[in-house]
Amino acid sequence: METDKISNMIKKIRQKNNLSQQKFASIYNVSFQAVSKWENGKSIPDFMTLKKICDDYDIDINNLFEGKKKSKKKKIVIGIVIILLLAIAFLSLAIFSKVNKPNDFYFKTLSTTCENFNLYGTIAYNDNKSSIYISNITYCGGDDNNLYEKVDCTLYALADKAKNEISKYTYSDSFPITLEEFLKKVDLHIDNHDGVCDEYGENDLELEIDAVDSKGNHTTYKIPLTPKDTCEND
Repeated sequence: METDKISNMIKKIRQKNNLSQQKFASIYNVSFQAVSKWENGKSIPDFMTLKKICDDYDIDINNLFEGKKKSKKKKIVIGIVIILLLAIAFLSLAIFSKVNKPNDFYFKTLSTTCENFNLYGTIAYNDNKSSIYISNITYCGGDDNNLYEKVDCTLYALADKAKNEISKYTYSDSFPITLEEFLKKVDLHIDNHDGVCDEYGENDLELEIDAVDSKGNHTTYKIPLTPKDTCEND
C-alpha cells in the first residue's frame, strides 16, 4: 500500500471540499492532529475510517491497496497482492501497536488453501469485533463456461461442526451468467461482526459458491479461508 497515495488523497479531498483539518477531523471523530499526520504521511487512518472516507467520496478502496494496474499474468498478480497485503499488515501493526486504545484496529490477511481460487481478503479487528472484506475472487481451476440462472456466494463460520452464515451475495436475473462474470460482481464487506479475529483458525471460515443452471443442476465450490499467522494485538 502506498502511504503517500492515501496522504495525497485525503489532502486533495479536504481541500477540494473547502474543509479545514478541524472540520474534516470532526466528521470522522478524530483530532485535527490525526488528520495532519495522515496528510503528512506519518500515519494512516484505521481500516474502518479509511473505508468510510472512500465510501463518502466514491473512491474504490482496492485502488489504494493495488497501486499499479494488475498484470494479466496470474503469477505476477498473486505476487503483487501478497507483497501489498504483507506491507499493509506490518505497517498497520507498527502504527497501531504504539497506541493503546480499545477502538484501534489491526489487520490480518485471509488466504485460501484451495488451488482453484484466488481472492483478496482481510480481517480488520480489535478486542471486541471484527470486519471482514473479501473481493477480487477469480477461478483458476479450468474451464467453467456453463451459464447459470442463479448463483449464491455465502461466507460461513465453521465451529463445532456447526455452519453459521455470516454474509451472502446472490445473483438471480432473467439473463444467465457464467461463473467468471459472477465472481467479478462479488464484493463481501461485513461491518461490526460479533466474532473476533482470534476465534478463526485454519479453515474456520469458508466461502461456498452454489450455481444452478437452467435444468436445476447444482455446481458447488467450497473455498476454505484462514487468517495469516495468529490474531494477536502484540
